[in-house]
Amino acid sequence: MEWILLVIVGLVAGTFGSLLGLGGGIIVVPALLLLSSTVGILAGVTPQVAVGTSLLIMIFTGLSSTLAYIKQKKVDYKSGLLFFLGSGPGALVGVWLNRYLEVEPFLIYFGLFMIVVAIVLIIRPYLKPIPLSEKGVKRTYVNDLGESFEYGYRPAVAISISFVVGMLSGLFGIGGGSLMVPAMIMLFHFPPHMAVATSMFMILLSAITSSVSHIVLGNVNWLYALALIPGAYLGGIAGAAINKRLSSNALLIAFRIFLIIAAIRLIYQGVTGA
Repeated sequence: MEWILLVIVGLVAGTFGSLLGLGGGIIVVPALLLLSSTVGILAGVTPQVAVGTSLLIMIFTGLSSTLAYIKQKKVDYKSGLLFFLGSGPGALVGVWLNRYLEVEPFLIYFGLFMIVVAIVLIIRPYLKPIPLSEKGVKRTYVNDLGESFEYGYRPAVAISISFVVGMLSGLFGIGGGSLMVPAMIMLFHFPPHMAVATSMFMILLSAITSSVSHIVLGNVNWLYALALIPGAYLGGIAGAAINKRLSSNALLIAFRIFLIIAAIRLIYQGVTGA
């Protein structure tokens, strides 16, 4: 039963991660930490193991969803590689910082971070994009309906933001898309679907970098990973398919509620040790 539960966690994480460009770690990490206090096989999961295992899973979520988005021609490879110039080194810094976190402080910090993510997702629809800078990289995207969108960014700004996103990814085991996608939409004027697709491409590259570091440090539980990977891979494909066909408003509402509830539980667990 416990192994089936892990497969389901992987499926849900992969689906939401691919659909919203988050990567899925925002679900896998709290799930492993919360289940560690209730499910026998997961007893004693440390923050380092939860993060390392989550990042390994995100390689497969990122791979399956990126391949699906490539078929939809929504991935901006050049931008994704540029963002990785910041997120790659940032991920290594995050892995280094993760080594020094104890269980209780990690639960509190991660819970607070989840609340921040929920707030970002709540206010995102109400924010207006900042006027596009006249300087820097500029590109044009034409969607399936023939509509044209202009977007762009200053490389230095994009790399700086990506570095912070990568650091949080390596530290907390999340994909970083929860921050990168809003930044791409609000600051760089990316079309939403392209922002999600390009974010997953960047997450794939960052997850490879940071997960290798966690593997070297012995922070990956391979049995948990084997149970999570099939669901995460299939979820990545499903999320990309849903993203193409549906508005994600209803799913976003459910996801925000999940984040807040899980965050409160993690903070409570970190404060009380229960």
